[in-house]
Amino acid sequence: MTLLPPPGRRAALALAAGGLLARPATLRAALPERPIRFIVPWLAGGTSDTHFRLMAEMVSRRLGRTVLIENKPGASGTLGAQMMAQEAPGDGTMVGQMPITLFRYPAMTKRPTFDPLKDFTYVIHLTGYLFGVVTKPDAPWRDWAGLLDYARQNPGRVTYGTPGVGSSPHITMERIAELAGVQWVHVPFRGGPDNIQAAMSGQTHLAADSSSWAPLVLEGRMRLLCTWGAERAKRFPETPTLRDLGIDIVSDSPYGIGGPRGIPADRVALLHDAFREALHDPRSIAMLERFDMSLRYMDSDTYTGFVRQLYAEESAMVRRLGLQMD
Repeated sequence: MTLLPPPGRRAALALAAGGLLARPATLRAALPERPIRFIVPWLAGGTSDTHFRLMAEMVSRRLGRTVLIENKPGASGTLGAQMMAQEAPGDGTMVGQMPITLFRYPAMTKRPTFDPLKDFTYVIHLTGYLFGVVTKPDAPWRDWAGLLDYARQNPGRVTYGTPGVGSSPHITMERIAELAGVQWVHVPFRGGPDNIQAAMSGQTHLAADSSSWAPLVLEGRMRLLCTWGAERAKRFPETPTLRDLGIDIVSDSPYGIGGPRGIPADRVALLHDAFREALHDPRSIAMLERFDMSLRYMDSDTYTGFVRQLYAEESAMVRRLGLQMD
């Protein structure tokens, strides 16, 4: 006697045989026969780069295409966007991170090289960062209040590093200075690793950056003064948020993946589905948790609508703070 699975299970097996098992060939046929370039606009080894390399591996398997990470640090994370704007119309073989600086840059220069609302295809929104401020353990301040007292008594002497002009750490530190009545000096770097190294070596007093500093804090090699999320970080429950310290700011720099404008809709759907699967993979979720980053998935249409709101808000903030690159 032949034992058959229950009807629901038979339907699932039929779907797998007729759909999922055939999907790789379909995906290969739908994309051009060449590798997918994944532009990461930061130095290798940082929070974003590490997570994207894991996602690239999973997306490569699903799409049957090699996904090549290309690090293009500089210009506060906008070099990747500049590359993609020049590639239009897109064919699905170039994608990259869309950092929040993308939506600030046009308001910071008289001659912007791209328009965030016209020059890109938005594929999927992923997450946001945990930011914080770290300093050397032997710094003359023990906590955030001590830092602000020192900065008020020594205007213009405290230096802080960030991943670049117009980055979220830069914007937020200037907002803090405005609200707290302090003056400190911004030192921009090409990415997180350089920024953290400068603070460790004493080149700068502070590093404002995403959570690549976490291992150093846990090892006691750096001191975490505050974090910038809506709630305290799970791994650092004793460290106050800015709101805990009386500064009503939450900064997490939401980001996703996009490409040049004009990518055909069917290819956008393929890329979206591949990256969504990778984003929700247990290994990806575990890595986000390791970096204290929350999953903030949006599909292509929702992400595109969110971009319009984000662009308006970030442009207004840049103009209010008077930040200019030229």
